[in-house]
Amino acid sequence: MSERIGQFFVASDAGRDRLEYTEYGSGDAWVVLLPAELAPRRMMQPLAHALAAEGLHVVTLDPLGHGRSDRPADPHAYSVTEYAEQVVALLDHLGAAQAVVGGVSLGANVALETAAIAPGRVRGLLLEAPVLDNGVEAGVLVFGPLLLAARFLPLSVTLLRRLTRPVPRGIVPFWAGIALDACDQRADALAALLHGLFFGRAAPSSKERRRITVPTLVVGHPFDPLRPLADAVTLADELPQGTFVRARSALEWRLTPERLDRAAVGLATGCWKAPRRRRRSGA
Repeated sequence: MSERIGQFFVASDAGRDRLEYTEYGSGDAWVVLLPAELAPRRMMQPLAHALAAEGLHVVTLDPLGHGRSDRPADPHAYSVTEYAEQVVALLDHLGAAQAVVGGVSLGANVALETAAIAPGRVRGLLLEAPVLDNGVEAGVLVFGPLLLAARFLPLSVTLLRRLTRPVPRGIVPFWAGIALDACDQRADALAALLHGLFFGRAAPSSKERRRITVPTLVVGHPFDPLRPLADAVTLADELPQGTFVRARSALEWRLTPERLDRAAVGLATGCWKAPRRRRRSGA
């Protein structure tokens, strides 16, 4: 299966920031996949392979502050809305009129936000473990100390980076390599990213979500306080074409992905078999 690495640039107040992506497969049936918070786009590679094997043209993206994309130390560069605008910029760069957009955790929220701010560009949604109202407190407990450490104890972040970066990714299991990549952070950029996500818009409002009419697969994790099952259930109920699937565990799609891969393939291929939606003109 062909894999091609590309890059594009987005404008900011401080200049231009570079984003990197990987393409799998070819054709006009586009799918864009986004990783969880702090993780590289490589975490989406197994699902990208499964989707591309069915004839879909899949692109995995490192949003700003993730993976091999730029990491500005400016909190204004980071928010769910900024990330959604980067997805739209990616589609423009690729010449893709529409795509099925999906992601995990933060990536799921970004996909949802993309459908809210650019409904004409989204063909369908693949959302794993979205984080809405029920995940706020756990998010503060987990990422709050990390923000404080990056801001006031930057040496701790630098030390972790120096310890983990030299480990060859080829000699460790795939998911261990993803965890090591997530530890490869710069303190100033990490503090800016977490600050931006904490104090920016986290997801579309319930009213906005109810207006998202594209076919959507929502996968919820049981026993995952950071990404509560209740948020996934609520979201699937709010979306007019939402379908909820309960994962057996938070690790099912990582360790035994076949069942959830089939559900994702079914949703994505079904979106591209259906006629393209026509937007009604305003009155």
